[in-house]
Amino acid sequence: MHIIGLAGWSGSGKTTLLVKLITYITELGYTVSTVKHAHHGFDVDKPGKDSYRHRSSGAKEVLVASANRWALMHELVDEVEPNLNLLLGHMTNVDLVIVEGYKNEALNKIEVNRSAINKPLIADTDNSVIAIASDETTKSIKNLELPILNLNDAEEIAHFILSFFSLNTHRTKEKT
Repeated sequence: MHIIGLAGWSGSGKTTLLVKLITYITELGYTVSTVKHAHHGFDVDKPGKDSYRHRSSGAKEVLVASANRWALMHELVDEVEPNLNLLLGHMTNVDLVIVEGYKNEALNKIEVNRSAINKPLIADTDNSVIAIASDETTKSIKNLELPILNLNDAEEIAHFILSFFSLNTHRTKEKT
């Protein structure tokens, strides 16, 4: 299972890029999963639903299943936030996992940089950044000796990721 991160400041376009990457890479025939880090509390179910009632009553875990999908909710209560490696251990083996967020984790990542955000480059202090996807030209980004990818060209970024992991960029889905 190959793992790559997308890291950047809020508003840089990580999610928009991620959705385009998933679409393109799965169309090439690869299986892709994602991990998204949320900085604030979040909920996957709604008040009034049975699963919400189970969880809010004190259940440590609630698994909801149907013919289309299943989801496991685990309440941390007094536990610390799990690290990325622990979370990845819960995932099914796929060709590629794309991690959104976790910019402080030491994993190979592409920095998503949008000039309008006007924030410092994460790559300036993070040696695990392997490329920068930006809407700026290479001339305006100081020389970090990293590839600069066009933030608006998801196919270019997808091909960079696949090449980084020595995966065929022209794979097609197997016929069953």
